[in-house]
Amino acid sequence: MTDASLDRINRFRAEAASRDLPSQEAEEWIRVARPAVYLAEGGNGPLVARIGGDPLLPYGAPGPSDPLVATVDLAALPPGATGLPLPANGHLLLFSGTDVSGIGGQVSDAVLYVPAGTPTTRSPLAHSWREPYRPRELRTVWHQPSAQMPESFALGRWGEFPEDEQFELADELGDAWAHVGGYRPSWALQIGGHAVSPQNDRVHHARGPEGADHCEQGGTAHGEGADDWVLLATWRCGDDVTELDSGVAHWVIRRRDVAGRRFDRAHRYVEMA
Repeated sequence: MTDASLDRINRFRAEAASRDLPSQEAEEWIRVARPAVYLAEGGNGPLVARIGGDPLLPYGAPGPSDPLVATVDLAALPPGATGLPLPANGHLLLFSGTDVSGIGGQVSDAVLYVPAGTPTTRSPLAHSWREPYRPRELRTVWHQPSAQMPESFALGRWGEFPEDEQFELADELGDAWAHVGGYRPSWALQIGGHAVSPQNDRVHHARGPEGADHCEQGGTAHGEGADDWVLLATWRCGDDVTELDSGVAHWVIRRRDVAGRRFDRAHRYVEMA
């Protein structure tokens, strides 16, 4: 953990104490935070990711069914900063359309890993009304603990039906955390951490009986492996997607599938405020 992250945690403890919030719950808030990397435009650092454009796919690979959102250079990410067992090098490609009509779910070509050194060719999207997303370079990068959404914290801490006072306490912890956050640029892409969602926590959704495991491997997410679900990435669509109001796309996956390079098992959710 970086010195900046430790400083924020210590300032959060002090802020929570100044608001008379229970120290035990403040420590639990810290415990369940996860590391994340945030990428933004601007800066003069190395190129970490590209937004939009046409993807570079391995020769012979099927063409994408959705536009390319981002190409992430995994070797450019700070080692261990995402908290995910990602490959140390190569490129991670994220794909998404803008359809919010469904609840989301597994999309076999929503994420593609291209190992370093793989011969590739530019592969424009065929049979789509949408032009590629506007190309942009992400060279500003920082990493810090990512906290849960207050509602998700309450559900994880106090069970399926928290009391109103417990939801209020979770909101107060979230306010204290935000208060000590400091200035950060408006990020475009998040890798790892917890989902920041205008509607529902998509990792929590994937763990639920109505979520991903219900139709896979004969089990429900509340059973074995429920806590294996993690956020792979979130994209803030911004002005590039005018048909969505504050649109975001999330890619959610099991940790063991990241370790096994089974990105075809990722789930994707698209939503707007």
